[in-house]
Amino acid sequence: MANEPLDRTQELRARVAEELPRLDFVLGYGRGFDPLHATPVAVRTEKDLERLIFDPTCVQNLATSLYGLRGKRLGVVVKGCDSRSIVQLLQERLWERENLVIFGLPCEGVIDLAKLRATMDIASVGAASFTGSPRDGLLRLALSGDRGERTRDIEIASAGILADKCLRCQYPNPLVYDHMIGPETPPQGIADDYADLAALEHLSTQERFDFWKRQMGRCIRCYACRNACPLCVCKHVCLADSREPHWLSAEATLQEKWLFQVMHALHLAGRCTECGECQRSCPMGIPILLLKRMMNRELKELFNYQAGVSLEAIPPLHTFLMEEDRIKDRGLLW
Repeated sequence: MANEPLDRTQELRARVAEELPRLDFVLGYGRGFDPLHATPVAVRTEKDLERLIFDPTCVQNLATSLYGLRGKRLGVVVKGCDSRSIVQLLQERLWERENLVIFGLPCEGVIDLAKLRATMDIASVGAASFTGSPRDGLLRLALSGDRGERTRDIEIASAGILADKCLRCQYPNPLVYDHMIGPETPPQGIADDYADLAALEHLSTQERFDFWKRQMGRCIRCYACRNACPLCVCKHVCLADSREPHWLSAEATLQEKWLFQVMHALHLAGRCTECGECQRSCPMGIPILLLKRMMNRELKELFNYQAGVSLEAIPPLHTFLMEEDRIKDRGLLW
């Protein structure tokens, strides 16, 4: 993944500057508290344009913020996977298309800091730049120390630094946009074989149950997974917080934790775009995305549907047919 060329950064800033007078603000990426972190920024004035960046550290899905900002006219910077969340929001009429200006940026992947942290001491990095391409199987990370001195250039295999979702990404280019910034990235052409699910499903029923008991036992019920999800829009009336009806208690029991995660997965059936924000935001490192991917695989096999891929598509749980193409249940004796 090459360092973002100056002209591409300039193009992004120029396009945002053109649209800014007609918008309340633009959601984009800025440099975080160190060279390996990006942070969401709100561009309100021309002075803020200099804060805009786009590089492999821009991991956040900015579509998460959109539902809470309804009623405003906004711009948003999106990667290919992020645009699927916007497609889904538009399909469900949770945002008005005329009030949104989308700045699309083709992407070759974003870094997984947990993987990078296992490879090196990221706290000592004073500056960083990326060269190479995941398409070539390698990324080169040029590092400088806290005092600015050059330390080393390292090469890391793509699988050892990129987020897992990037290794199976079929939509590196935004699927909906008003401005496309830079040349499009060719899809990898590798179908998602759900290898991560296969490893779990090779276990016996009891072994799988024990696996999830261990995982859910670590949950601290902080609800970061819920709050980071761009499609979990009912946060203010969430079943986890409701007292009328009283679905869940405030007890930190395994049963309560497990029930919340199962309900979360069910509420996202046919809606989850696998952006991975739920799992990335989990402070305990629980593989929550496995639940969503299991549900998505079932939806794909039964209804031939993927969330957030087409604005014209109708989510299977939003419609009714007497008989689905892949579910032959008419005429059965009950």
